[in-house]
Amino acid sequence: MTAGSTRRSSAPPSSPISQYVLKIASRCDLKCDYCYVYEHADQGWRRQPSLMDPAVVRTVARRIADHAERHRLPAVRVVLHGGEPLLAGAARLDEIATELHGTIGPRLDLRMQTNGVLLTEEICAVLRAHRIRVGVSLDGDVTAHDRHRRFAHGAGSHRHVRRALALLRADENRDCYAGLLCTVDLRNDPIAVYRALLAESPPRIDFLLPHATWETPPPAGPTSYGRWLSAIFAVWTEDGRRVPIRLFDALLAPGEARTEAVGLGPADLVVIETDGSYEQVDSLKVTYDGAAATGLDVFTATVNEVAAHPMIAMRQTGLAGLSATCRACPVVDRCGGGQFTHRFRSSNGFDNPSVYCADLQELIGFIVDRDGLAGWVRDELASGAGGAAAVGQLPPIHEAITRARVVTLGSGGADGWAELVALDEAAPDAVREVLTHPFVRRGDVAYLKNVAVSAAIRAGAEIELAVESRDGLLFLPTLGALRRPGTGTVRTFAGGFRAGDVTVRLAEPPPAWLPTRRLAIGFGIEVVLEDSDPLRGSGLALAGRLDDAAAAAWQQRLEGALAGLNADAPDYLPGIAAALRAIVPLAPDGTGKQRAGSARTAFGAVAATPEEPDALALLLVHEVQHLKLGAILDVCPLFDPRDPTRIAVRWRADPRPVEGVLQGSYAFLAVADVWRRRGDGGRYAEIRGWLDAALDALLAGSFLTPAGVRFVTGMRATVDDWSI
Repeated sequence: MTAGSTRRSSAPPSSPISQYVLKIASRCDLKCDYCYVYEHADQGWRRQPSLMDPAVVRTVARRIADHAERHRLPAVRVVLHGGEPLLAGAARLDEIATELHGTIGPRLDLRMQTNGVLLTEEICAVLRAHRIRVGVSLDGDVTAHDRHRRFAHGAGSHRHVRRALALLRADENRDCYAGLLCTVDLRNDPIAVYRALLAESPPRIDFLLPHATWETPPPAGPTSYGRWLSAIFAVWTEDGRRVPIRLFDALLAPGEARTEAVGLGPADLVVIETDGSYEQVDSLKVTYDGAAATGLDVFTATVNEVAAHPMIAMRQTGLAGLSATCRACPVVDRCGGGQFTHRFRSSNGFDNPSVYCADLQELIGFIVDRDGLAGWVRDELASGAGGAAAVGQLPPIHEAITRARVVTLGSGGADGWAELVALDEAAPDAVREVLTHPFVRRGDVAYLKNVAVSAAIRAGAEIELAVESRDGLLFLPTLGALRRPGTGTVRTFAGGFRAGDVTVRLAEPPPAWLPTRRLAIGFGIEVVLEDSDPLRGSGLALAGRLDDAAAAAWQQRLEGALAGLNADAPDYLPGIAAALRAIVPLAPDGTGKQRAGSARTAFGAVAATPEEPDALALLLVHEVQHLKLGAILDVCPLFDPRDPTRIAVRWRADPRPVEGVLQGSYAFLAVADVWRRRGDGGRYAEIRGWLDAALDALLAGSFLTPAGVRFVTGMRATVDDWSI
């Protein structure tokens, strides 16, 4: 097997390509000693034209547009790269962006990665005109940054980069500021690096491990890379995760935050050099000369053809494309085998774990413990109720995922994004209050404006946005809804807003305003009675806006339900207090059947029909269990999601997938416990029988991860210890 060969004799089916790196310049104005383009094995840059010719740009644009249209891709990301792309100059950048936008159309998400040295006001005007979002390389404070990122004459570039970042932070350019990319050096103090990056107010941060292989290992230092990154994760968490960090978000929520560095998502990226040649990801240049080459170019080959290249297609196969060591690893769903380049060894190509395998395992282990999913937390939750300390670790998970989702939605420069970023800096508590509303995680790009307006009103800030109404309601999460059709300009002020000719002062609202109701239901628990949010649906028949009498009746039912739980099963109250944020009233269907629901995408919300207190208590316990387990599954894989196994259960007529059995078992664990404590032997025995069979089936299969086996074993031990 040659160094660049794959483990398979033929390429697997390819997936569409949605990300492109355009090397519009092949030279650079810095001489960074760790650069994978100029300082490693592949010296192909010497054979490339200095700048990408207009004919190449036109052909690239057509190829990308044709591919996107053929595969009906909703979005295409193109990153202008180098070398240093700013060497092209303002006029050439304007021509390139005009060509790309004109040919690819509104689906284009245009980006740039730069060292920032040559950024000027003139270039910023081009960025604004073409909605180009810019990532800048910054390795920390002056000592950390200038350790590597120097000019050819030896001088550091730190002050030049900070000048560029000041330009991007200016109000008129803020929408063009995408974030910072920092390469890790173990000699630098991790916290000092993190604080220096934060000081530049980035919308996002990403940390890059130095490109290395088993043949050329990463530089050693006073600590490990896993420990270095763990130190930042700890402080980032203590700071309230004020800015998304791409590597951490990807490890916290596998599949949610796309990154080439970790995870099992398909690698749908192609590089195009200045001469128009297609290449694989250019970090492969650290492995051997010619490693990134495909032998194809934009003049003679379509994107479909390059997507079928064996090395590119192999990187789209997820778990199947990894080494046997990786496939058997319990954390493979998180790390995904690490970055493809980092797996290289001359004897067997890429059929290896990452050279950073031990570091990734160390970091993932630290994150699992630090992120509220330490063994003691999972063990306590497996017992059924879980105390306030254990359940209290779950809401931040939902917030982190919501923030990652909002960043993804806003990354294309969506309306409301710049306002939300500014508010998060000036009034983070107001933004957090809105982002932790259960249904914000379900929002689309347009919904960012609703979120921004709500946060601005809470912060007492003045912003102006054109906000759409849905189903005749202009909904503002956590505040309420205004009866208003269509789309119109909303202007906020301290304590209210104006929408067209209607002024809403929250303290004295007009009749068209439907305020969010907050119910104090005892034991220090307050919930929102959410009957207006257009995103609250869960496939069940929703009640409409309740009148005051119906709302008061809900408060009485909830108070009675919690009082009953306090008498019968008080261990479940702390979990409800920590997890429950909203009640969504469902409409009775006329059959008298109790109905309730919850969803992983809406942590904190329980939908239910109006029931008597004892019945409502059981519904709450049941659905809060689903919320708790859903939050665990968001960051801790308990089973292999690819396993097609279906399991027969006694509470449903149809066999259920593994996740359904796990969710049902965890919910009925709590319900059986409540019946046991109430002394109802008949109901307890019935549900206990369901549980015994389901837990045995889960433990007998091969689809649980080690963490899943531990969790289900804890449930089994809890059930076995019961008596009535």
